[in-house]
Amino acid sequence: MRPHLSSESSRERPHEVAAETLERALRDRSHEGESAFVLVGIALNDGDRGFVEHWCVEVGTRAVSGSPLLGLAGLCLGHTARRFGCLGGDALALAKSPAARAEADVDGRALDGYDDIRSFLRLW
Repeated sequence: MRPHLSSESSRERPHEVAAETLERALRDRSHEGESAFVLVGIALNDGDRGFVEHWCVEVGTRAVSGSPLLGLAGLCLGHTARRFGCLGGDALALAKSPAARAEADVDGRALDGYDDIRSFLRLW
């Protein structure tokens, strides 16, 4: 059963809990659903841009090919750009990578995130 997004995904979580949940999904794909909620939740609500970017980059670089978390990491970077008005170099580089791979092994949400980044950061 695939979980659906609910108000729970938008609640702020303690960093330790979020990090543990995301790390668990990177080791075991059976936890990807819960991690998707956490990643979206921190991207939309966490006030620590560095923490959000760190986990988007971790997920975006470490999730296995074909994982829905890859596209979601790109989308969440778009949310982060919108909220904070900036992204670090690693986050920008990651956003370009999944967007470029979106038609091959990353879902299209990476393209949506990249479009948001370009729009909100007035790039290119």
